[in-house]
Amino acid sequence: MRRPKSDDELVFLPLGGAGEIGMNLNAYGYGPPDARQWIIVDIGVTFGREDATPGVELILPDPGYLEGEQENILGIVLTHAHEDHIGALAWLWPRLKAPVYATPFTAALVREKLREQNLLEKVPLTVLPLKGKLDLGPFDIEYITLTHSIPEPNGLAIRTPLGLVWHTGDWKIDPDPLIGDLTDEAALRAMADEGVLAMVCDSTNVFVEGVSGSEADVREKLTKVIAGCTGRVAVTAFASNVARVETALLAARACGRTPVLVGRSMHRIYAAAKGVGLLAEAPTPLAEEDVGAMEPSKVLYLCTGSQGEPRAALSRIARGEHRHVKLTNGDTVVFSSRVIPGNEAAIHALYNMFIDRGVDLITADDHPVHVSGHPARDELRQMYSWARPRIAVPVHGEQRHIREHVKLARELQVPEAIGPNNGDLVRLAPGPAAIIDEVPSGRLFVDGNVVIETEDEAFRDRRRLAAEGAVHVALAVSAKNAIMAGPNVTVRGLAMADEEELDIALNDLERTAQAAFSKLSHGERDDDEAVEAALVRAVRKAAERLWRKRPLVDVSVLRL
Repeated sequence: MRRPKSDDELVFLPLGGAGEIGMNLNAYGYGPPDARQWIIVDIGVTFGREDATPGVELILPDPGYLEGEQENILGIVLTHAHEDHIGALAWLWPRLKAPVYATPFTAALVREKLREQNLLEKVPLTVLPLKGKLDLGPFDIEYITLTHSIPEPNGLAIRTPLGLVWHTGDWKIDPDPLIGDLTDEAALRAMADEGVLAMVCDSTNVFVEGVSGSEADVREKLTKVIAGCTGRVAVTAFASNVARVETALLAARACGRTPVLVGRSMHRIYAAAKGVGLLAEAPTPLAEEDVGAMEPSKVLYLCTGSQGEPRAALSRIARGEHRHVKLTNGDTVVFSSRVIPGNEAAIHALYNMFIDRGVDLITADDHPVHVSGHPARDELRQMYSWARPRIAVPVHGEQRHIREHVKLARELQVPEAIGPNNGDLVRLAPGPAAIIDEVPSGRLFVDGNVVIETEDEAFRDRRRLAAEGAVHVALAVSAKNAIMAGPNVTVRGLAMADEEELDIALNDLERTAQAAFSKLSHGERDDDEAVEAALVRAVRKAAERLWRKRPLVDVSVLRL
């Protein structure tokens, strides 16, 4: 490895995942401030909510700062295949155009995402073996095996001329993960002996005492729970947790049931797992359409939708809208998952729909049918004991998680601890760790097949429509600038106590629009923009008086 130059710096830049859980995008820069080379570690999404981001399913980190460094980006290195770590790749790669590196299972899922965006032949994707190594300019990167809730979770030992950074990614310490190897304790101890400059570490469960628990315990408990059910059973879990998928398939066999995969993500993950040699001992699922006449006690559905996503399989089943799967009185749904903060209302609504159908519910609140994939406090203490970093850099958490993680690191006698926000440029070396700059950061929204800025006019209008409603004014104007028809007013999302009151309000708006037109000069009436602006101002003011709202007002002028 080359010697550092006098003006070289090693910096860390989170653009997603610091101050929030999800949407992870981390970058490391090396070199003088005016000529750094960069690697990106993970590039994930978070998910929109109808109450906050109407019509938006995916939210991406804004890579604008790194776009300006495109020619200096050496690679995008992926730690594992969860959506909050890889989900933005296909959307953002055209802005970054850097080679991509991943282990086999992650690469299999990435290929599908690239294929959907017609990028498969354009993106240079290199598949690395587990425990593989990679040299990218001043960065020597080694994949370190960890345990998590998905196959092939990796941390990255990032060696630079100014020191070694241990980037954990998502992890836990599972003594029996069922799929994959145990945490590579020997590699972690060897890193510590070499000297770890900084540990950039998962903060998700920093408030949880003890340990997160093992997938092996879930397998035992889930099998017992299913054995006690009589009618049809639907198990819902995160599809990416292949060990949990395998558990459900094996539990079906043990309980004399035929397993059925329900939901696109479940089929996609199952295919990727089979493609890299996993699930070899599990029974082969039957197709949804082939189990309709089967005795209820012989069926186990494995479904997506544990977070109440309205389009997911489980929500369609709850509404009675699924083409092949029906659950009724005496059937059971097992939620082998946790409630992600922010999804409580959607999940409780899902519970209620099933209860109304007479379906029994079993959740992790009632039975030990789920364990987290992130480290609780005892596991964090163990990781710090293994790695012995000089600097603690908590990420993958809201600010309350990151602040608590900083506090824990100091209690563990870590010499330095710094909790960044998205956009904070953290100098790790030389000298003490410090935030030396703040770069632009933010969010992008996937609206259908288009990526838009947070303040895009279309999105602002949609939020306003949701909150304030809309008024449309239409009128026909003659060649002599006289009103020949209208103004006709229609409203959307604005209500009155009864139809008569609504008619009175509409007549009021029509008179207001006509009066506003009458006040215009002959020249102004000849200008559509002037007509529209005048009517919008007047009608909006009247609507505010009538409804105490400021609706979106649209005016259509037809010239005869």
